[in-house]
Amino acid sequence: MDTAVPEPSLYTVKAIAILDNDGERVVAKYYDDTYPTTKEQKEFEKNLFNKTHRANAEIIMLDGLTCVYRSNVDLYFYVMGSSNENELILGSVLNAFYDAVSLMLRKNVEKRALMDSMDGVLSIVDEIVDGGVILEADASTILQRVAIKNDDVPLSEQTVAQVLQTAKDQLKWSLLK
Repeated sequence: MDTAVPEPSLYTVKAIAILDNDGERVVAKYYDDTYPTTKEQKEFEKNLFNKTHRANAEIIMLDGLTCVYRSNVDLYFYVMGSSNENELILGSVLNAFYDAVSLMLRKNVEKRALMDSMDGVLSIVDEIVDGGVILEADASTILQRVAIKNDDVPLSEQTVAQVLQTAKDQLKWSLLK
């Protein structure tokens, strides 16, 4: 009795993507060579969107991949893994991804807001998964790490308290010189 049970692997995520209402790529990151060219990736994404944009389910098997997804306003969030991957693990990555983006955008998860914060979204993707290996699945921890990287917030996006604290710090250092 030789059943081919695949070896457990840390490389659980094949791809992460966000598509818009038309099925066009907003963000996509592939971690293996299942779809080596951009053309193949976009064909897969179009097919995935066509199968999921009217469905009420949260999971689909497509082209040998397990895909978990979630939609909100005008965006569709996807996490893909191999056909034998645990859906609960992929679901936790999807939830962490969506929740971190939602927190970063202050619950205003829509295409325009996402495009304005693309650097933060890409940092979130990098904090969650590296090369297909899940690094973190807690949205607040992910957001803290992204915030540490993005400490140099432009003056126009700072709160009054942040601006006052920055001014105090600069004054203090100028007096100590």
